Amino acid sequence: MSIDYYQQQAESFYQSTITVDMTPLYQRFLPYVPAGGHIVDAGCGSGRDSLYFANLGFTVSAFDASPALVELAQQHTGLPVSLCRFEQFTATTPVDAIWACASLLHVPRSELSHAMAHLAAQLKPNGVFYCSFKYGQDEVSREGRHFTNLDESSLNELIKDLPLSIIEQWQTSDLRPGREHERWLNAICKKGVRKDPA
Repeated sequence: MSIDYYQQQAESFYQSTITVDMTPLYQRFLPYVPAGGHIVDAGCGSGRDSLYFANLGFTVSAFDASPALVELAQQHTGLPVSLCRFEQFTATTPVDAIWACASLLHVPRSELSHAMAHLAAQLKPNGVFYCSFKYGQDEVSREGRHFTNLDESSLNELIKDLPLSIIEQWQTSDLRPGREHERWLNAICKKGVRKDPA
């Protein structure tokens, strides 16, 4: 359902997201990634973040489920971008980090644990996994897109059976102009590290 939306709205979505300044999120995420490490941009959309990481010297594997966005992202980044869903992506060798920025939220909650487990399986031990969700506890459909909203407790519940531990989680406002009232939950997890909440 969400893929159909992005097929029809790819150009407007691209234009509305390509120039958003993501620096505050990059600054939280990148210290966990070794220099020149391999980052998977999961649900890369416009390719904005893939290009940023590549320009810093990281190896980037990008994918999206929308053919129209894959084409736009390839044009924007000059990188190969794969057409696949989360559960279809397979890295040729284990990667250092996964960046799933505002992408996993389109997966129905009943399928979300499976999708995250599959992505986590692509990580090296101690690999890092960033994800973000609109803040809430419900599932909604809006303008042809599905959203699974999470808060801190529902995210913890979601990953308790996965080989991931949350090392940071924080709330932010939407970085797009006119959307500042929308709240987001951000989380950085590590693979294979168990950390009890304080």
